[in-house]
Amino acid sequence: MLKKLIVSDGDPIHYHLYTEEGLVLLNHFIGKEIKIEFSGKIYCKSCGKQTKKSFSQGFCYPCFRSAPEAAPCIIRPELCEAHLNKGRNIEWEQQYHNQPHVVYLAASSAIKVGVTQAANIPTRWIDQGASSAAIIARTPHRQIAGMIEVELKKRFTDKTHWQKMLRNEVLKEVDFQESFNTAQNAISAKFKDYFYLDTSLFKGRYPVLEYPLKVVSFNQEKSPSISGVLNGIKGQYLIFDASKVINVRKYQGYEVRLT
Repeated sequence: MLKKLIVSDGDPIHYHLYTEEGLVLLNHFIGKEIKIEFSGKIYCKSCGKQTKKSFSQGFCYPCFRSAPEAAPCIIRPELCEAHLNKGRNIEWEQQYHNQPHVVYLAASSAIKVGVTQAANIPTRWIDQGASSAAIIARTPHRQIAGMIEVELKKRFTDKTHWQKMLRNEVLKEVDFQESFNTAQNAISAKFKDYFYLDTSLFKGRYPVLEYPLKVVSFNQEKSPSISGVLNGIKGQYLIFDASKVINVRKYQGYEVRLT
């Protein structure tokens, strides 16, 4: 059953895939021919039950409606009420959302603003395929970080252009000090005390032999398998020859066979 790739920072970044036998280092397969076959079975990543359709990258419909990992505040952190002891699962909210969070700027084809739990750095940046990134604010819980993000979305995008990211059409030189100043000047006075620029910048060194000139995204509904030479990994995407890519995170819960 596919799960999100496990990442660890390095030069290059290391990617591990969950299998029944344990974690497999995918970096070892780069430059080699591999095949991923889908059996047609899908299991909910929350409850484990078989489902006919996957919602929001791995949930059955009941869990999509009830699991804390699929709550609206995952996408819109400004809605989070974990600090008020509210949420779909209070214990889960306390463990993951009523914790220190960061607001960051990450560079790919453009500079984007984002929010994540402080403990999730640099994993968040790697998952998004960021070429570089920096923390610009630290908050005691998720909601405040989300409220800051809402204001900064007026100046920065909050989306990654995944096709450009996979073609490596990214910003080569980024002045995070200038971007930080722009963000700080744009934010409400009540949030300024949370701001500071972390000078320990992240640089993403992804294991890619060759980037595609165009991107053809795999669709499991049209084909039961994807195969070819694995040219690299970036974000949560496997990059094959012939411009083929697959978003592993999209197919969480799908039963597959890797050969």
